Amino acid sequence: MERKHVSESNINSTLAALTAQLQQLTQLVANPSPPLPAAPNTPPPPVPSPPASPSPALPMRRTRPKLSCPLDFNGERHNGRAFLNSCSLYIRLAPEQFQDEQERILWALMFFKGGCAAKWSENVFRQEADTGVFPIQTWGEFEQQFRLHFFPANAEADTINALEGTSYHQGNRTVDDYLDSFQALVSDAGYMDPRTLVVKFRRGLRVGIQSQIATMPYGWPADTDPDAWYKAARRIDQARLANEAFQSVLRSAPSAALKTVSARPPPLSVARLPLALPPLVTLKPPPTFPSLGVPMDVDVARKARSLPPRGCYRCGDANHVVRDCPHCLDVCQLTTEQREELIEDLLALKDAVPIEESCPPEEEDFA
Repeated sequence: MERKHVSESNINSTLAALTAQLQQLTQLVANPSPPLPAAPNTPPPPVPSPPASPSPALPMRRTRPKLSCPLDFNGERHNGRAFLNSCSLYIRLAPEQFQDEQERILWALMFFKGGCAAKWSENVFRQEADTGVFPIQTWGEFEQQFRLHFFPANAEADTINALEGTSYHQGNRTVDDYLDSFQALVSDAGYMDPRTLVVKFRRGLRVGIQSQIATMPYGWPADTDPDAWYKAARRIDQARLANEAFQSVLRSAPSAALKTVSARPPPLSVARLPLALPPLVTLKPPPTFPSLGVPMDVDVARKARSLPPRGCYRCGDANHVVRDCPHCLDVCQLTTEQREELIEDLLALKDAVPIEESCPPEEEDFA
């Protein structure tokens, strides 16, 4: 009963409040108040914006170089070390591509194609089919099995025998090529003593390079410093190659100059002076003149004596005149060699002595 009485009193108070508010609203509508004066049109003061908080830097995306897969492997032992190194390098650079070591082994077996490698891979999968368990469990075990089957069997002994012989010597190779092969051999042979390395390297060097290093006035490398011997040999070999290139340029320069001189166009057609003497001109007997009784006989005879015999004034041939002479010679068109040859021919003609015909001696009659 008390709760009911309290709820009725609350409702009555709420209704009374609402009735009062309705009466106030009715009075406002019936008697509207005058409008308020307009406020000046002034812009509101700017509200200061809060300082922008620095946006967190986005993490830089790491770019990975493009990796190339190892080459196919056919089981040849001299290529086994290179193939295993390629697989190990790829796995170290992209470990997220493999969930476990089983995937690494299967990925490497994909490149076993042809030869002994394909047969060994087939044997591994046959063992798995027979036993239900993959025979190689870890990558370390795979590397051990791979070295056993596909590395050279006697690599250390073979390299030691090569270093004891002369097949590793420099020969016609550069020092860089010789040094690369030499370092690979000593690494396979397991040589670590610096004095032994110097002796082997010095023995295989070309005699000229080895002598220059041994007779250096200063900076001579010690017998226990292989790196100093390597640097000295490289420096001398590079100087030798630079000198050979310089000498080859000098040797080719004169030949190029001769080709340029010989490339000049030949002079215009020039007739050379004949080496033989021109034929002697046989003069015709003077013409007979009329007797003195004919008028103007004296003038005709004098005129005939003053005229030279007709013929070529250059070669003396009576069958043509000088403008038709075939032995035309223009000295201005001759080269230096042709002028010298012409002078020699002329001097030879001047010094020539005619050969007199020898008459057989008369036999005396002593009878």
